[in-house]
Amino acid sequence: MIDEMVAHARAEVPNECCGMVASQGGTAVKLFRTTNAMASPLRYEIEPREQLRVLTEIEDAGWELGAIYHSHVRSDPVPSQTDINLARGWPDPIYVIVGVAGDEADVRAFAIVDGRVDEVELEVV
Repeated sequence: MIDEMVAHARAEVPNECCGMVASQGGTAVKLFRTTNAMASPLRYEIEPREQLRVLTEIEDAGWELGAIYHSHVRSDPVPSQTDINLARGWPDPIYVIVGVAGDEADVRAFAIVDGRVDEVELEVV
C-alpha cells in the first residue's frame, strides 16, 4: 500500500493527494484514493461525498479507519500546523505523509492527538 500511496502522490503533483486506509486489528486491509477538494499544493481536504462513501464502506465491512494519508510536494513529510489542526477532529487514525519533494519518496507516519505529534513506525509485511 505504501507503493500505492507514493504512486498516488506522484500522479497528483503539483497538488497534494489524499486518501484513507481501512484496517482490521491494526493491519491495513484496503487503500482508498480520494479527491483533494482543495486541488492545492499546500493543503488537502478529502472531498466530503467521497469521505462519506469510504467511511460507510469501511463501517459496513466491519473495519476501522486506520489511517488518513496525504502528500507534501514542497516540504518534508512532517505534520504542518494545518495538518495538526485537521487531526483534532480525527484523533484515532494514524496520519501518513508521503514526501515527494525530492527524487526519492519519503513516507512517514504520525499519531496526532490533542495537538501532540508522535512519529510511529510503519511496519511493512
